[in-house]
Amino acid sequence: MALSAVLLLGCAAPPQQRAPVAERSPVPATRAAVAPLPPGAENAGQPGFYTVRPGDTLIRIGLETGQSWRDIAAWNGITNPDRIEVGQVLRVVPPETALAARPVVAAPAPSAAGTTAAPVATPSVQGRALTDPAPPAAAPEPARAAPGVAAAAPAPAPAAATADTISLIWPAAGPVIEAFDESRNKGIGIGGRAGDPVLAAAAGRVVYAGAGLRGYGNLVIIKHNNTFLTAYAHNQSLLVREDQVVRQGQRIAEMGSSDADRVKLHFEVRRQGRPVDPATFLPRR
Repeated sequence: MALSAVLLLGCAAPPQQRAPVAERSPVPATRAAVAPLPPGAENAGQPGFYTVRPGDTLIRIGLETGQSWRDIAAWNGITNPDRIEVGQVLRVVPPETALAARPVVAAPAPSAAGTTAAPVATPSVQGRALTDPAPPAAAPEPARAAPGVAAAAPAPAPAAATADTISLIWPAAGPVIEAFDESRNKGIGIGGRAGDPVLAAAAGRVVYAGAGLRGYGNLVIIKHNNTFLTAYAHNQSLLVREDQVVRQGQRIAEMGSSDADRVKLHFEVRRQGRPVDPATFLPRR
């Protein structure tokens, strides 16, 4: 028995030993890649620059800043107006140095929600900016009064309009059906029938004609000077093209219901891009 017990103990397997746990120093976390800053980020917050927000397009930025979207594209070297990114900082005032020739830029693609108007051709001739001083006229030689007759005093010259004032006419003949509210309705609504004429409220240059701004349908924007522009939305058809110079009272569109629930003209007045109540500039009916 004793011998059997010894043999059994000899055949028993030795107890298993755990492998030693090696102490390893923690692996340092890899440095996260730094995302590049959006173009123009160094100018964020400076006067004359605009930071792109979600949903922005060059056309909307032009409306919000009182500029032509084509000018904004030229000032920032943008050749594809659909390629702007959130956080990008754009120049929205003319550079101090002389501007180079405007690059050829294709119009932004229209919003799917808006009614697409017929393609608008860009003219080859640009109108003179309204703010450029007119060439001085030669002063006429003063007429000599007849002997013994006193010369009549010249009539005083009328006061010249400044960039802070503008004289408007009603762009449509219908009644006002929607009042101005800066937070909800940035213009007034004028009722009418499809095809009614839409008139330029003042002389100026067309800086946009198309359907690329969601919520406005077929839209015309006219810049009058460095301070004021007007916008005419929801048209049935457009009768002017971009860069065309128009006179006050000229027919620029036909009233319609594009991107709207009824036939109407949505009319906006913008002072340096900020919407103001058109009723304060329009004559009383």
